Amino acid sequence: MSTAVKRVEIEAQKQLRGLLREHFLDLDAAAHDTDRKVAWCTSVGPCEILTALGFEVYFPENHGALLGAKKLSHRLIPRAVGLGYSAESCSYMTSDIGSTLADASPLKEAFGISGPPKPDLLIYSTNQCREVQDWWNFYGRRNGVPVMGVCPPTHLGEVTTEHVGFVRGLLVKLIEQIESQFGLKLDRDRLREVVALSSRASALWRQVLDTAQAHPSPITFFDGIIHMAPVILMRGSQKAVDYYEGLLAEMRDRVREGIGAVPSERFRVYWEGMPIWPKVRELSEKFFDLSTVVAASTYCNSWAFEDYDGGDPLAWMAGISTEIFINRDENTKQAFLGEMFDRFDIDGAIFHNARTCPNNTNSRFGMPQRIREEYGVPVLVVDGDLSDIRFFSTAQTMTNIEAFIEQLEDHAR
Repeated sequence: MSTAVKRVEIEAQKQLRGLLREHFLDLDAAAHDTDRKVAWCTSVGPCEILTALGFEVYFPENHGALLGAKKLSHRLIPRAVGLGYSAESCSYMTSDIGSTLADASPLKEAFGISGPPKPDLLIYSTNQCREVQDWWNFYGRRNGVPVMGVCPPTHLGEVTTEHVGFVRGLLVKLIEQIESQFGLKLDRDRLREVVALSSRASALWRQVLDTAQAHPSPITFFDGIIHMAPVILMRGSQKAVDYYEGLLAEMRDRVREGIGAVPSERFRVYWEGMPIWPKVRELSEKFFDLSTVVAASTYCNSWAFEDYDGGDPLAWMAGISTEIFINRDENTKQAFLGEMFDRFDIDGAIFHNARTCPNNTNSRFGMPQRIREEYGVPVLVVDGDLSDIRFFSTAQTMTNIEAFIEQLEDHAR
């Protein structure tokens, strides 16, 4: 990073470190306490139901991202390949399975715990991809615990009341399965409380992201992928709400004081697709040095849900799990991107073609070309992967980004 201009660090990050430590220590304690139960859940799965039933909830996709960020995935994936998992299937899945087989988790060093907590139950939703079902089934077999899930309709244009009603029915059946398996009874008032907290944290998170509409933007995509942790890992808790109230206040202060995440901001870019976790720091520094802020992204907005109105909590859960971006058709996705370009005053868009994540890659069926034609927004497609560094060329990508910023300069003239 250039030494000429220093970045003002986000103060809330200090609090976040403490929150994460407390979170994982408590999960580890729960896994070793016979009076407590741990459930694993997909990141946009029905975690509110699990929390309301008294489970402590762990999200393996977060561990997959962590393995990528720590540059461990490429060494662990071959272990999963040895069991018959394709090297080109989800690298979150294969690196996480490889981590288990190697008994190697960054959680051990970071928090002094035994690793991911042993599950009593595994819950998935295929609203993101079908790979999670296979991923969870591996752990179900390995740990001898039940695997349950819901399979909502996918690739939707308009989300209808019939779609939501169908998914709500799946959630009702899921609750009945869990109640029967564990001898539990869901307290509907407790579920409403958890859902209200989940919605409140999500609303605050959306407001945090929206502060990036300011010039200069107080936050970047690279900040967002760090600070989104509580809205995933602690969804449905007061801790997440409190954290985002503080973060939002800090972002609003930065806007009032004109403090930019990239102080010399010249261009504003949109990131479409998954993060490239092993290269987050290098990419962040590259854009900083190019006086370019990655002001908005699809990824961070994936947990910016519609507000809960206090009504049927299962209907709200069914709605948010069905309406998410990854679950929609091409036309709906493209329209969403157009709206985001306008709201955040975007100069150019970068599409990440993630080799092992086709479900969250939107550059393979002509969308970048249509974006250029319909919105007049320059687009760069970057080849890489969410976790497996072997699919990423640092030299080529950095050169392409530099050329893309030069293109934005020409486009601005």
